[in-house]
Amino acid sequence: MIEYRENENLTFEEYYDFLKRSDLGGQYPKERFEERIRKLLARRSIAITARNDDGKLIGIAFGATDFAYFLFVTDLGVDRAYAKQGIGSELLVRIREAVGGEDDISVVTVAHETATGFYEKCGYVSESCLFWKPCNLWSEFKVI
Repeated sequence: MIEYRENENLTFEEYYDFLKRSDLGGQYPKERFEERIRKLLARRSIAITARNDDGKLIGIAFGATDFAYFLFVTDLGVDRAYAKQGIGSELLVRIREAVGGEDDISVVTVAHETATGFYEKCGYVSESCLFWKPCNLWSEFKVI
């Protein structure tokens, strides 16, 4: 059975271990990695976590939101050993509900090209008018 938790505080060490077991480990830049991850864990607007029967972290959804109109899902990941079991889809539903629900909240995310099918299956549509400006310090990095 999977237990979902809202706004659970995570340590850097626990999240780092999770990153090694998920595909999120390749989405962060190497510059000031630990410092920036600690800031992320302390300041995200909303978080939903998933844990297995042993309490091990197996999924996360982090977001930034105004709690009125928009939710930007910044991070969504599932432990590779638990992939394709509906955990990612459930995390998306729960994070949206936690900030206001589908009647009020529009969800936006930037998906890796390997995840486009997942988001389409969840009912998301791709929009060509999405703009972004990446930060200056962003070198490829993979948590191992």
